[in-house]
Amino acid sequence: MRALTISRHGDLDQVEFRDDVALPGLRAPTDVRVRMQAAALNHLDLFMVAGLPGITITPPWILGADGTGVVDVAGSDVSTVGPGDHVLINGGISCRQCEYCLAGDQPLCLKFGLMGEHRPGTFAEFVVLPAANVRRVPSGRADLTPEAAAAYTLVTLTAWRMLVTRAQLKAGENVLIQGIGGGVALASLLIAKARGARVWVTSSSDGKLARAAALGADVTLNYTTQDTAREVRARTGKRGVDVVIDCVGAPTWAQSLGALGRRGRLVTCGGTGGVLVETDVRKLFWNQWTLMGSTMGSDAEFDAIVSELAAGKPAIPVDSVFPLEQGRDALARLASGRHFGKVVLGIAS
Repeated sequence: MRALTISRHGDLDQVEFRDDVALPGLRAPTDVRVRMQAAALNHLDLFMVAGLPGITITPPWILGADGTGVVDVAGSDVSTVGPGDHVLINGGISCRQCEYCLAGDQPLCLKFGLMGEHRPGTFAEFVVLPAANVRRVPSGRADLTPEAAAAYTLVTLTAWRMLVTRAQLKAGENVLIQGIGGGVALASLLIAKARGARVWVTSSSDGKLARAAALGADVTLNYTTQDTAREVRARTGKRGVDVVIDCVGAPTWAQSLGALGRRGRLVTCGGTGGVLVETDVRKLFWNQWTLMGSTMGSDAEFDAIVSELAAGKPAIPVDSVFPLEQGRDALARLASGRHFGKVVLGIAS
């Protein structure tokens, strides 16, 4: 089958399109095999190309953690989906036996792993994964192309857990989203607006800020010309915001905390700009902040975002679509930071 792979870590020149990768078979009777139609890129893919501590790959390693397709084969114990069903993929795989899985909090699983990182990924014609990790694409959404469906799941699942489960966002609260333009940031914007929050977004691009405003952002701040924390304090009468979504890390951390109000909640799911941050513990306890990490989402959260999609909630903007054969160019587009929305690979031949 065709696939986008790496055989060693390094720069993007290590990314290789191949048409001779072995077709995967079912691992268990609870698995399904999906013929992929489209797959969305995430920063994880760039990290995997460069190499991650403790991660070992078996060449040719297939990248990708996100996507959509049609069930090709279903295991004998699968009853939730069947051949011919169009499905969304949740790339976070759990053991379903540990205490966290049994409590319904699969992302905390002791053996939790991501497709494309811990097992072969979605940038291929066929993918095998547990049936518990797919859901039927809601019917009645003529606007939901395979590319739009591929762009939806991972970032929306991640943002939903961050805002709804972890931060417990309430209507009327102020939310600051750092670095608008990426998938999780855009999903956070759409979720926060749908739940009645007032949303502040930052970017170094006035063009991205204008597009975010068109999607509903209430306040836009260009962090190259404005001091984010100072602007937030000035415009809120020194109160600050209730929630900060910061997936950038080191470059924005100080500004995020500077904008966070009393009893504020900061949630992070990554550090695309740098992973080591500093926090003044005096400000932490004095302001009674809550600093939270978040990863992917549970089965219940997966169901929730599929229900949101079925109810007509907006899909994530698609920045660009590349054929699988041009996957290296797609990764270069993501790495450039010029994208607004998801970069997607078209896979169906």
